[in-house]
Amino acid sequence: MLESYLYVIFGFVFLVWGADRFVIGASATARNLGIPPLIIGLTIVGFATSAPEMLVSSIAAIDGNAGLGVGNAIGSNITNIALVLGFTALIKPMSVHSGVLQREFPILFLATLFALMLVMDGHLSHLDGALMMGGLLLIIYWIVLVALQGRKKDPMNVEFEAEIPSDMPVWKALGLLLLGIVVLLISSRVLVTGAVDIARAFGVSDLVIGLTIIAIGTSLPELAATVMSALKNEHDIAIGNVIGSNMFNILGVMGLPGLIQGYQVEASVFSRDLPMMIGVTIALFVMAYGFKGSGKLNRYEGGALLTVYFGYLLMLGQQSL
Repeated sequence: MLESYLYVIFGFVFLVWGADRFVIGASATARNLGIPPLIIGLTIVGFATSAPEMLVSSIAAIDGNAGLGVGNAIGSNITNIALVLGFTALIKPMSVHSGVLQREFPILFLATLFALMLVMDGHLSHLDGALMMGGLLLIIYWIVLVALQGRKKDPMNVEFEAEIPSDMPVWKALGLLLLGIVVLLISSRVLVTGAVDIARAFGVSDLVIGLTIIAIGTSLPELAATVMSALKNEHDIAIGNVIGSNMFNILGVMGLPGLIQGYQVEASVFSRDLPMMIGVTIALFVMAYGFKGSGKLNRYEGGALLTVYFGYLLMLGQQSL
């Protein structure tokens, strides 16, 4: 049993370390190829920060534990909004000025409803997974078009310009990218092995492990990136990290188990987890969209999100006993 705990701990540590190297390497490589900073930030960085979830979800599905991947997707979206943004807003209240982000808010909501519609029959099929992945590609295409139109005047472009490495040699950028991929692959495998062993030892479902331990662990890169961006007054990047990551999660991370294996969705997902995910997504939209000017996420709202999150964890714990 100790070995399983060590697998999870070391899996998380190297997952975060590998994700950081992967993000830096991917963004610097794209910058060297002449891709505009706003597009890098909204697409490549968004994908890179969701790479841990995608790899964990894929490996779990290949091993026959698709529930862990589905739980990871839903749990990560709940964690990103309620824990990551809630905690960040407590430290540093944030405001949204980016027109691109204001367009992304409703797209995230539509993507969430699309995923819900596909699994309402209680089964995440191969076709559902393919449709989710196709939807993700369409969203990436749309984001690129919107970013190209607004990159000169959108304030988030300046923030990304300052954050994305511009003077890193090609060999170093590619080296970090490859190193990040290798470390992510190994750490994901170790993490899934340890998490599944712990779940079986305590009689807890793969779904619950994915919703809690795995979701929190794979959201650590988002937590670090969001807090640091907020402290640097790069509020649009801070909130944009979460919106972008959640779009990749709900379509890419959740779609992969369906594409690889298929999954019979547990009833508790419909009565407990999906309503929570949709609820916090709507809450973020109401709090931070900015219907009359700039959107804001203050400390009171951050505290409310955190309270909801810990209440959700308590409910999961009680129902799993």
